Amino acid sequence: MAEHSAQTASERVAAPALRLDEFLPYRLNVCSALVTQALSRIYAARYKIGVPEWRVLVTLGEFGMMTAKAIGQHSHMHKTKVSRAVALLERRKLVSRRANREDLREAFLSLTPTGRDIYEELAPAALEFVRQLMDTVEPGDRAALNRVLTKLIERSTQLSVGVATAPALR
Repeated sequence: MAEHSAQTASERVAAPALRLDEFLPYRLNVCSALVTQALSRIYAARYKIGVPEWRVLVTLGEFGMMTAKAIGQHSHMHKTKVSRAVALLERRKLVSRRANREDLREAFLSLTPTGRDIYEELAPAALEFVRQLMDTVEPGDRAALNRVLTKLIERSTQLSVGVATAPALR
């Protein structure tokens, strides 16, 4: 019996049930990290901002005035990261803060004229980056890729709400 269980254990090592390089969440994370790293070359050196600052800047550039909480929800960033990014952008005079008179615990954030200028310089460069990235995807596959990403985001959102109650993960 002991010989059989030792053989089974070595077989499990030889043929793992989960192969990380084939595991969808891992592959999506690697893709995201590499795309983010490549994209950051557009703004990191020239504007001295990191990924969180970039996300705050482009979110405000797209939507205008927002609270930090709304930015975090939209960009899927933790409130601490948003807060630090906003503080850095404020120090650099790229973002301004206006108190919410109805709720003094929150403030409305918006781009300053300098912040808006940077956004308007960055947006075309970011769009060109996406064009170059998407050159690797066949034109006929681009709509399918967008549909799949939308479905994966929607399903991940549903699963993230229900994961705590999933029987297999208790």
